[in-house]
Amino acid sequence: MENPNAYKDDRYFRTSSFYTACFLFAKEQVLVNIDKVTDPRRAQFVFLDSPERESLLQEFNFGKEDSPGVLIDSRKFVTAIKQLKDKLYQEGLT
Repeated sequence: MENPNAYKDDRYFRTSSFYTACFLFAKEQVLVNIDKVTDPRRAQFVFLDSPERESLLQEFNFGKEDSPGVLIDSRKFVTAIKQLKDKLYQEGLT
């Protein structure tokens, strides 16, 4: 089993919000782990932090509905949802 503290420094961004994780994943942010150990009731998606991450989240959380920063090809978003669900329910991921 992987050490749950391995991804706790400032090189990583963690979120337990599934749709936030899907948005970041669809925007080509690098998912490095899904932590199901720290809180077994709520998985945390761990991304390699990047300079773009903060502005992406600002747009996702507070941008206007038609803002270019929020728009994603629907196929890309559906693919992100499917891939994260697959990863989330795979056995052996921590």
